[in-house]
Amino acid sequence: MGVLVVIPARFASSRYPGKPLVELRGANGDARSLIHRSWDAAMAVQGVDRVVVATDDERIKTAAEGFGAEVVMTSEACQNGTERCAEALDALGGGYDIVVNLQGDAPLTPAWFVEDLVRDLAAHPVAEVATPVLRTEGRTLRGFLEDRLAGRVGGTTAVFGADRNALYFSKEVIPYTGQTYTDDADTPVFHHVGVYAYRPSALAAYPRWPTGPLEKLEGLEQLRFLEQGRHVLCVEVEARGRQFWELNNPEDVPRIETMLQEMGVA
Repeated sequence: MGVLVVIPARFASSRYPGKPLVELRGANGDARSLIHRSWDAAMAVQGVDRVVVATDDERIKTAAEGFGAEVVMTSEACQNGTERCAEALDALGGGYDIVVNLQGDAPLTPAWFVEDLVRDLAAHPVAEVATPVLRTEGRTLRGFLEDRLAGRVGGTTAVFGADRNALYFSKEVIPYTGQTYTDDADTPVFHHVGVYAYRPSALAAYPRWPTGPLEKLEGLEQLRFLEQGRHVLCVEVEARGRQFWELNNPEDVPRIETMLQEMGVA
């Protein structure tokens, strides 16, 4: 089974321009760019045949090639990471059984998240896309709620059925729970981890579908699959003591740096 990992990265982020080149300082004091740390995360995954950075910006291309990454240039017309992955796969000539989108804003993604994702998609032939979900603890849920109260778009949450097929994804905190939780207590809210594994046929079809109203409202690319009635498998992953957070806003930089230092990540 051939597995390709694509790291989509664009400079002109509406919420955080230049985000892929933002430097994050690790536990040993060394600073590496966000795209570099995302590349390191991808290279740690077992069972992958190829890893590429897909971008439309020469600054990101130069930086990525500087630390040894393979880069595929894509067009500025790509609306999101999934479209960029589709264009990168086409440019590479296909030939892979599963394509992983390891988004360039998730440098804390553990290797086993992606390994579990690929294994579960391969084992569920009906599913066309798979994505990890992580049960939040009280500390993470509180961070989500604090972001929303401050008017910031933080992490994305997911709800899914007994068959693990996704029902909805939202930048709001769903499902509602009026309870309070201690830092380490499990909650009923699942954090959607920004990684996807696609079957090539579903990935190739994605750019041809219109952007639906839910995708426009939420700004979440995976909703296009749901609006087209496609099966998105939610794969529950375990943190194993690792903290996870995505870099969505400038305020996330110190939060992620603190996590890197607490986990001893260089």
